[in-house]
Amino acid sequence: MPEYTVLTLIGIVAVVAWELGWARTGVFRSPRYWASMGIVFFFQAWVDGWLTKLSAPIVIYDPAQHAGIRFPWDIPVEDFGFGFAMLTLTIVCWIRLDPERAR
Repeated sequence: MPEYTVLTLIGIVAVVAWELGWARTGVFRSPRYWASMGIVFFFQAWVDGWLTKLSAPIVIYDPAQHAGIRFPWDIPVEDFGFGFAMLTLTIVCWIRLDPERAR
C-alpha cells in the first residue's frame, strides 16, 4: 500500500482512538466541531483542487505514494484524511490544554 495512504490511515485511526480512549473531549458530538470541519473541507477543496489539478499542477504527488483516487477535481483523497487528522488533533489538544477546563 502506498506510503501516503498508509500514513494518512494511521493518523486518522490514531487521532480518533486518542480522542475516544484518552482525551474524551466529546468533540465528535459537537455541532461546532462538525461545522468547522465542513468549513475547512470546503476551502480545502478549492485551494487543494487548484494546487493539485492535473492540467497545471503546482504540487505534484508521486503516483506510487498515494492510492490514485482523486476527488473532487484532482485532489488525492488522502489530503482530506490528513486534514481531518490534523484539525481534529489540534482541536482536541486545544480543548484538553485549556486552563479553564482543567479547574
